[in-house]
Amino acid sequence: MQTFWASILVFGLLIIFHELGHFFLAKRVGIRVYEFSVGFGPKLLSIPRGETTYNLRLFPLGGFVRMAGMDPAEEVEDEERSFKRKTVGQRAAVIAAGPLMNFFLAALLLMIIFMFQGFPTPTTTIGKLVPDQPAERAGLKPGDTVIAINDQPVTRWEEISHLVNNHPGQPLTVTVLREGEKIKFSLVTAVDADGLGKIGIYPHQELRRLSLFAALSRGVEYTVRISGLILAFIGKMIAGQAPAEVGGPVRIVQEIHTAVQLGFFYLLQLAAFLSINLGLFNLLPIPALDGSRLLFLALEGLRGRPVDPAKENFVHLVGFGLLLLLIMVITYKDILGLL
Repeated sequence: MQTFWASILVFGLLIIFHELGHFFLAKRVGIRVYEFSVGFGPKLLSIPRGETTYNLRLFPLGGFVRMAGMDPAEEVEDEERSFKRKTVGQRAAVIAAGPLMNFFLAALLLMIIFMFQGFPTPTTTIGKLVPDQPAERAGLKPGDTVIAINDQPVTRWEEISHLVNNHPGQPLTVTVLREGEKIKFSLVTAVDADGLGKIGIYPHQELRRLSLFAALSRGVEYTVRISGLILAFIGKMIAGQAPAEVGGPVRIVQEIHTAVQLGFFYLLQLAAFLSINLGLFNLLPIPALDGSRLLFLALEGLRGRPVDPAKENFVHLVGFGLLLLLIMVITYKDILGLL
């Protein structure tokens, strides 16, 4: 039951934030919004508020914002509030706002983690040794706290890293504190592929709670960094340099189950990672996704006239059908993996 409610929470957050991006920007540029729906299929709950109806639907695998003028054949009473009457820039902003809200959600979740659980910060205490490297051969051990390099006091991991890196292939004296006793070790640094000195130690990490602005800054930084890593991995998959591992809803629920067992903050980490994935996926130029709609708007901006709406809708319709088929195949594969 915990996994069920956690899945509802995660899927709900991803969908609601994504659709809120479209919704808020549409309202901001003066587009009339008929419907804000979380999920697809039959309605479970419908709440009309002003000119917009807010719906909760049966299948929580997505959502949509239905705006005036999105259908080219639709007759809109107030043409000035129609999507198709807005500038290319305004329409592109409305479309892009959904994925961008997923990146915002990821940064927000990471900020909460760094504020209340803490940010992993390296200390001067050795956490792990690399086998058969200078530190291990010299006699250093996990739990030793490095207090000086070449008799120069160090209080931060960055200082240790800087001093070691700047002495490739050279002798070093490392002073550590072990069970209250100062011990000196002499060693010669190794040289890595970049020509930097290495001795083969990893720091022990501590979780330190950050202030609001520091946590937000780190949240944004990590969102950008994770996005870059995902894009790099996608590039390797396309080039055949990495296995094409894709998970669907079943795989996600399985990961949510694991995160629930580990604790609330692990669940938030997973939600942040999934939100980044959703934002990037929606920006890909795949028919029926936001990226494809942005591509059509870019073509309109370059040509000075829109692509034939009937042809564009056909492309999105076919793309949506193929996406559903892909989800079914991936889900089938995930179920087989579980069995």
